Amino acid sequence: MNHLPLIIKREYLTKVRNKSFIIMTFLSPLIFVGIFALVAYLSSLNNDTVRKISVLDESGLFKDEFNSSPHLQYKLLGETTLQNAKEEAEKEEVYGLLYIPKIDRLEDLSKEITFYSEDSPSLSLMGDINDLLENKVNTLKLKEAGIDSETIKNLHINISANQETFKGKETSKLGSGLKLIFGGLAGYLLFMFIIIYGNMIMRSVIEEKTSRVIEVIISSVKPRLLLLGKIFGTTLAGITQFVVWVVLILVLMTVVTSIFGIDPASATPSQQVLDNSVNGGTQQILQDVMMEINNLPITNLIIMFILFFVGGYLLYASLYASVGAAVDSETDTQQFMMPILMPLILAVYVGFFTVIDNPHGTVSQVFSYIPFTSPVVMLMRIPFGVPLWQQIISVLILFASFIAMVWFAAKIYRVGILMYGKKPTYKEIFKWLKY
Repeated sequence: MNHLPLIIKREYLTKVRNKSFIIMTFLSPLIFVGIFALVAYLSSLNNDTVRKISVLDESGLFKDEFNSSPHLQYKLLGETTLQNAKEEAEKEEVYGLLYIPKIDRLEDLSKEITFYSEDSPSLSLMGDINDLLENKVNTLKLKEAGIDSETIKNLHINISANQETFKGKETSKLGSGLKLIFGGLAGYLLFMFIIIYGNMIMRSVIEEKTSRVIEVIISSVKPRLLLLGKIFGTTLAGITQFVVWVVLILVLMTVVTSIFGIDPASATPSQQVLDNSVNGGTQQILQDVMMEINNLPITNLIIMFILFFVGGYLLYASLYASVGAAVDSETDTQQFMMPILMPLILAVYVGFFTVIDNPHGTVSQVFSYIPFTSPVVMLMRIPFGVPLWQQIISVLILFASFIAMVWFAAKIYRVGILMYGKKPTYKEIFKWLKY
């Protein structure tokens, strides 16, 4: 076992001194922040756009309903024809023309109102206009029936039931969404880490195998130790790169937002939604968000994230290393990649489509114990409150599976790294396990 630290050190230094590794370590955060800055800048330009809409209201029912905002301005047209209104709208290059004809029955109004524009209008804009028209028409319809709409509004009471656990801890309707975001982010991060750095291990094994360096190394080191050294060394290199990415992205984001005055909030999809938001409602949402974040088991999440992150990656890394040992080139790995990726893809689908509906259901619990899916599914379940004993059992199964997988992978590894010029089949690989 005294060779293991040397192998880990060699693998780590080989990776971090590689030119492409160094370039991508520093270039990736620059690309990420550059894309963010570009999107924020383009969004700010889009939010500065003022949409002008002409309104031809022949019915005279909506003359006091259209209120302009900083990003949306309405212009009520006087006595004119629809054709003249269209020509004027095209000449002035307004965003659109809203035509409300004169009708005898309110029921017919919904079929006659038309919005003219050069291109298809945005869904949010048409939704706001339709809501405005619908509210006014419904008010007029109530008046026709002899019902005072204001009285109905005053009699209407909004119900928002309080949410609280049996132990007296307050929750809100945003809780499930936030828990899914936290769990989903953790699971997706692990998913991407496994794919990126698992492929790095596989390519490293293939390169050493094709260059015949492995024949020299294997003469003095047991295949199992060499396999573990590659896995641990590449894992440390990956963690180093990941930490550098996080630090650089935070620094660059701070610099970009301060120097160029880019507001991250400017990248929101619809500025008009913000213009129409109510301060009281926004404050209540922020309070609910902060309350739910405080209710999350942060310490439990961090500890289990580290354990499942490490265990899940080590488990899949051993599979990637065995695949690299079994083939001669990266193009030959395709037939073996699908069985490795399928459990990961299945875990993501189970997490998003089952955990969100019933995080403590049978399906969610079963996949929380299967080692190939538990790193993703269990991480998504923990924010919803999973008993500690279940988490511990899942972690133990995961690391026990890693030890067993290393034993199997080492058998493939010790035979495969010395095989050249032949594409192995699943049947042959199965025979290697018996040697």
